[in-house]
Amino acid sequence: MVFSSLTFIFYFLPIFLFVYFLTPRRWKNSCLLAGSLLFYSFGVKDHPLYAALLLFSVFVNYRLGIRLGRRRKSGCRKGWLAAGIFYNLSWLVLFKYAGFISENINLLLAETGCSFRLSSPAFILPIGISFYTFQAISYLTDVYRKDICFEPSLINFGMYICMFPQLIAGPIVTYASVRKQISARRHSLLHLENGLREFTIGLGLKVLLANQIGGLWNDVKAIGYESISTPLAWLGLTAFSMQIYFDFYGYSLMAKGLGEILGFKLPNNFEHPYMALSMTEFWRKWHITLGNWFRDYLYIPLGGNRKKPARTFFNLFSVWLLTGFWHGASWNFLLWGLLLFVLISVEKLALLRFLHRFPLAGHAYMALAIPLTWMVFALPELSDISVYVQRLFPFLARNTQLTYFNGDFLKYGRLYSGSLTAGLVFITALPRNIYNHYKKDVITAVILLLLFWACIYRIRAGADDPFLYFRF
Repeated sequence: MVFSSLTFIFYFLPIFLFVYFLTPRRWKNSCLLAGSLLFYSFGVKDHPLYAALLLFSVFVNYRLGIRLGRRRKSGCRKGWLAAGIFYNLSWLVLFKYAGFISENINLLLAETGCSFRLSSPAFILPIGISFYTFQAISYLTDVYRKDICFEPSLINFGMYICMFPQLIAGPIVTYASVRKQISARRHSLLHLENGLREFTIGLGLKVLLANQIGGLWNDVKAIGYESISTPLAWLGLTAFSMQIYFDFYGYSLMAKGLGEILGFKLPNNFEHPYMALSMTEFWRKWHITLGNWFRDYLYIPLGGNRKKPARTFFNLFSVWLLTGFWHGASWNFLLWGLLLFVLISVEKLALLRFLHRFPLAGHAYMALAIPLTWMVFALPELSDISVYVQRLFPFLARNTQLTYFNGDFLKYGRLYSGSLTAGLVFITALPRNIYNHYKKDVITAVILLLLFWACIYRIRAGADDPFLYFRF
């Protein structure tokens, strides 16, 4: 059950909101916790133990938070923090990385001629485990730093971890940012209206843009990377770049809208990143909550940029290596993280000032850098990356018979021209600025209503609606 499903829109959400708003204020957190667990249980119905794992993690982190908050000795508190981080990361490593690690150890053993082999576990990744793991670690760390007091209520803490708007796909919400709203938050018709508006806009970005544009990338994969022309290779990467943006941005807006309906002000997760002039700026505007998490809980504790240049670049290397690995247990994600590290390092050394001084050069640079980095992200096999690079840059290929241009570009360009054009408009700040200016007009309400039913029509028609966050 995802936000862009009819089950969620017409069954779960209205029934839950009806019960939630009838529930007395002192029981609302309990109601939200129960609804969130029901929502998550539906998503893991084939693996009910994953719901039990979530509940167990809630209880363990709740108790660890109390231990950290009540202990006074520094050494004891460090021990409990280390235990908490180890506990949370252990589940993530087991489900997400154990297979990858064992497979690569077996490859090394085979290279050395050793007959011994490790068994390779094939776990189904629990939905949202990367997100709620990071939330739990941030909570324990903030309690340890005494930035916040520990949460004394198990219900309130469980609600914070399990809150369904952000449980399975983010944004990554820190306890510090919502602690006041957990105990006391406002509910009003204005919050309901604004939340439904944001939800509808996010739904439109997901269903009418991401899903439609994503069809082009699916067509490119179906054709085969070795069979596409150079123009279609670039067009396919453009499509994937837009698909992942509108999908994630749309989902984040839906989460923010649902949060506002429930009285929470969830953080913005995107700020028009494709308008950035550098990769450094891009990653300050893309998946903001993840970037902030790595900054606050890894980069700064490592020393940030307060040390010598060599140490600063080591800190950057650590952050981007782990950022890549966080996205998935595959070599292409590690390569993607290292590529971002190289680009951002070069920008810091010499390029950044130039790019921001000459905006046209910055936009041209990003028009090349964005799709190339997403190519590494999108292709799990290193051999596919090699083939695709040769399609993008045929002069690098050994095969002189590569097709530089054929009719495939014109065929798919015409087929997806409307969606791609709309995507180019909506990656800018213009649509949001127009919406903010005319937000309260009747015509805007009518347009949003039509947008909602257009989305419902597309969902009802059985249009492809992938959920991109199973790997996270």
